[in-house]
Amino acid sequence: MKSRQRRSFSAEMKARIALEAIKEQKTIQEIASHYGVHPSQVTSWKRQAIQGAPELFADRRSQPDTSEEALKAELYQQIGQLQVELDWLKKKSGLSR
Repeated sequence: MKSRQRRSFSAEMKARIALEAIKEQKTIQEIASHYGVHPSQVTSWKRQAIQGAPELFADRRSQPDTSEEALKAELYQQIGQLQVELDWLKKKSGLSR
């Protein structure tokens, strides 16, 4: 018995199939047979596209980047540490006011 190799689809192809399903100009069965995929897979990609659509239009300006916030926090921590070290060195060297 020959095993069937699993097919993989690019994100672009999945999006194209999902958009076609969202348009509802053809049935899910017609779309599935045209692209050679199972109808439940078409339905799944359609659902993922609909659920992910709001993220495409989210206002990124209102949501601060968490990695940027983490970097700022780390830099402020380093500045504080350097300030403490500088004050200690000034005190030890007699340069304090």
